[in-house]
Amino acid sequence: MIRILLARALQGFKTISFPKGDPPELPSRFPGLPVIDASRCRPGCTKCGNACPTGAISTGDGMSIDLGKCLFCTDCIGACPEGAISFSREYRLSVRSRDDLIVTANQQLRRADALAGQLRSILGRSLRLRVVSAGGCNACESDVNVLNTIGWDLSRFGIQYVASPRHADGIIVTGPVTKHMETALKKTYDAIPEPKIVVAVGACAISGGPFIGHDETDNGAESTVPVDLYIPGCPPHPLTILDGLLRLIGRIS
Repeated sequence: MIRILLARALQGFKTISFPKGDPPELPSRFPGLPVIDASRCRPGCTKCGNACPTGAISTGDGMSIDLGKCLFCTDCIGACPEGAISFSREYRLSVRSRDDLIVTANQQLRRADALAGQLRSILGRSLRLRVVSAGGCNACESDVNVLNTIGWDLSRFGIQYVASPRHADGIIVTGPVTKHMETALKKTYDAIPEPKIVVAVGACAISGGPFIGHDETDNGAESTVPVDLYIPGCPPHPLTILDGLLRLIGRIS
């Protein structure tokens, strides 16, 4: 027992200090918010749009990128001969409106704001969330679950995952919502007491991701339940997910 206590003491404090301190260091290859340099974009060129596996890039009247569809795969960078697209290190990507996920050269991302009105007064500054994997590949699920580890300690913010929807304030949805999971997701949502919220995590849950238009999917959570917070990525980094949840309950702005 003494050895165990000594080993634990030598480990020190493992939980990140964010948001009071600096965010943890991101991997060197982390692709954050895409940046469009309109001055380099050649009129009529569609190479980046053709290379995008999910059709996230529009090259019509000025280039735009739909972060709800974007897989952050960076294929567009290799396809663009002029280097008009790059990916920044910006991890703060969560928004409250689906339309806010459309990024252009002249429009900055409107980050998520806190709950308001009845939701704010009842849910306050804490959340109990039921996680529903609606056909996901387990990537988004893993990054959602890692927030429960000692390094992140999600519960210190008053946010906890619960087993029963009847004990929840809302749902975290991952995956494209397959036909087999459509009813399960709807029943889970219906079982949560009012008022309630829905958080869509990852490109699949927002738009269907790489499964957009597939006969066996519903192209994301919004086809079945209303969504209050969109967290893009494939998968989104745990820091991106945490940032979005904390913005939703007003812990950061």
